[in-house]
Order: sequence, then C-alpha cells, then structure tokens
Amino acid sequence: MPSAIGAHVAPAPHSAQAALPTVEEVSAGGVVVDTSDGELRVAIIARLNRGGRLEWCLPKGHPEGKENNEEAAVREIAEETGIEGNVLAPLGSIDYWFTVSGHRVHKTVHHFLLRATGGELTIENDPDQEAIDAAWVPLQELARKLSFPNERRIADLAREVLPEHL
Repeated sequence: MPSAIGAHVAPAPHSAQAALPTVEEVSAGGVVVDTSDGELRVAIIARLNRGGRLEWCLPKGHPEGKENNEEAAVREIAEETGIEGNVLAPLGSIDYWFTVSGHRVHKTVHHFLLRATGGELTIENDPDQEAIDAAWVPLQELARKLSFPNERRIADLAREVLPEHL
C-alpha cells in the first residue's frame, strides 16, 4: 500500500524479486549419529557456496522417483557421507528462500535422526559432487560447527531427542 507524504503519494516500493517466478523444492536429510563407541559423533559435509566460502552442513538432497522423505534422507546421507543409517525419529522441517538463475526458490528440508549402521566416511559416492569434505563431529560440538542457524537448531533438537533412542 502506498504511503502518503504530505500532499504527494509515494509509490509502493517495487521488488524485482517479487516479479520472479517461484519454484518449490523439497529435500530430506539429517543427523546420522555413530553410537558404536559411546562418543556420539555425527557425519557432516562441507560445500563451497556460490561465493566460494566453505560451509559445513547436514547432508541432504532431493527425493528421487517415488521415494518418501525418510527414504530420501537415508539415501542422500549415504551418498554424501558414505555412512549408512536407520531412521530413529523425525526432527522437523526447515524452510528458506533463495534466488538463482532468474527465479526464487522456496526450499523445505525434512530432517531425521539416524543411527549409523555401517559404511566409511567418504565423499567419493556423491553423484552431484557437491560435498568437498566430510567429517565426524562430536554431537556436543555439532551446533558450533554447522554454518547455518536453522541447521544448528536441528542439531540441538537431535541432541535432546537422541537419549530416548539409545
């Protein structure tokens, strides 16, 4: 709605982003915890953002075919980290917006808590080659290592929920 300034009416601000087409995207991933030795370590990955900055994040990706979100999370975590896991509990969803290639993207990511069941930490099986590194991080330090506040909240929730599943 325009705002009145004296006798003149200022036009409503025009947003170039509002004119861009919007695409909805869904991904799934989460927190895969190694509970085998009592240290409670989590596998995370590093990616380079569009500006070339290193960002540590939870593994995630798009469902393929008729996969549900849990199945996609298990597969994506295995592809991006090399770690196989079983879903223990849902951790909730986060959503955010970004602009790329002339359109706005509204992305929703469904996160799950998984117990590691096997595999070796590696980025060699990542078909998209997005991950440039992978690391085991103690669960207590996970929130400090992750780059994004919304993923840090998921890490905190995982730490709260995990004792129910040990």
